[in-house]
Amino acid sequence: MFVIKAKKRDESIKIDVLKKEGEIPAVFYGAGSTTTPVSISIIEFKKIWREAGESSTVKINVGTASVDALIHEVQVHPVTEEPIHVDFLVVDMNKKIKVNVPLEYVGISNAVKNGLGNLVKVLHEVEVEALPKDLPHNLPVDISKLETVDSQIFVSDIALPAGVVVIANPHDVVASIVLQVEEKEEVAAPVDLSAIEVEKKGKKEEEGGEAVEGEAEAEKK
Repeated sequence: MFVIKAKKRDESIKIDVLKKEGEIPAVFYGAGSTTTPVSISIIEFKKIWREAGESSTVKINVGTASVDALIHEVQVHPVTEEPIHVDFLVVDMNKKIKVNVPLEYVGISNAVKNGLGNLVKVLHEVEVEALPKDLPHNLPVDISKLETVDSQIFVSDIALPAGVVVIANPHDVVASIVLQVEEKEEVAAPVDLSAIEVEKKGKKEEEGGEAVEGEAEAEKK
């Protein structure tokens, strides 16, 4: 279980003040809980966010009270990509919930290793249902099963922890191998020099003819 300490936050306090104290604003709500603004340590949060992701429960301790929640939404700075605000969704540990769990591709595909084809990752997460305590951080997808061209891994092939059920269609493709197509270099067509020479010659004769006609007209005048 991941645990983070929080302080009840006076919403009149500016973000810059919290930042100087090494904290960021946050709020938790849901599961019959009153919407509560809090502040949390940015260092502690970044560590938990990296390890828990958004599919593992986090216990938020506020003084002597505590709630169980999921990291629901994280706002990040557009330049630094540092978290600047966090929404926690409070959950009932005795009720199943549905969340999207990221897929982690592991192993080595012989089809890719031997240059037979390219790996195509069709899905990067799947929706599952489980009690909050059973929710996995991620689900591994073993691509070593992809040994030949046109090999595929389906949702039904994903190994699930006890108590976890996939909501997605079991026949949906998770990953596949497609034939590797070599790009052919375009070869420039050979230049027909004789045609160029004939064309130039024709132009000279045409220009010469125009000159003679011009002189004849001048003499008549």
